[in-house]
Amino acid sequence: MKVTKITTHNYQKIVPLQQLFLNTIIMKKIHIVAIIAIAIGIGVLVTASSDMATYSTFADAFKHPNEKFKIVGTLAKDKEMYYNPEKNPNYFTFYMKDNEGEEHKVILRQAKPQDFERSEQIVLTGKVENEAFVATDMLLKCPSKYKDEEIQMKKKAGI
Repeated sequence: MKVTKITTHNYQKIVPLQQLFLNTIIMKKIHIVAIIAIAIGIGVLVTASSDMATYSTFADAFKHPNEKFKIVGTLAKDKEMYYNPEKNPNYFTFYMKDNEGEEHKVILRQAKPQDFERSEQIVLTGKVENEAFVATDMLLKCPSKYKDEEIQMKKKAGI
């Protein structure tokens, strides 16, 4: 058995090797953290992109029934609306005209919004099912109750 005497010369060779090994471990941890952060970022982007829908018309939605669309339009006030909260509070049907003038039946899987009939514009998110547009989300642009007051104030101010 050979016994090696540790000299200053040998010690100076060992210390840089240990530092190199420790630096390699630290760099690997940093790389692992960076890879995890990148994976989380990609996951967030994929989740967000799956929720996106394109603004379109009824014509496009009916051509591609399995795709999600956002359709902008107005309520067809001359057509019937159906909402019976005692029977099903999350079932509301109405007819809407898109910006191209095409009119279709809409089934909303939510409660009927308050002041729905007063809305100026409707934005629906959903897809076509059984010859109707089934909306999972709806945004309403309602007339501002402050619009008349704003006009009055501008007249008084001389603007």
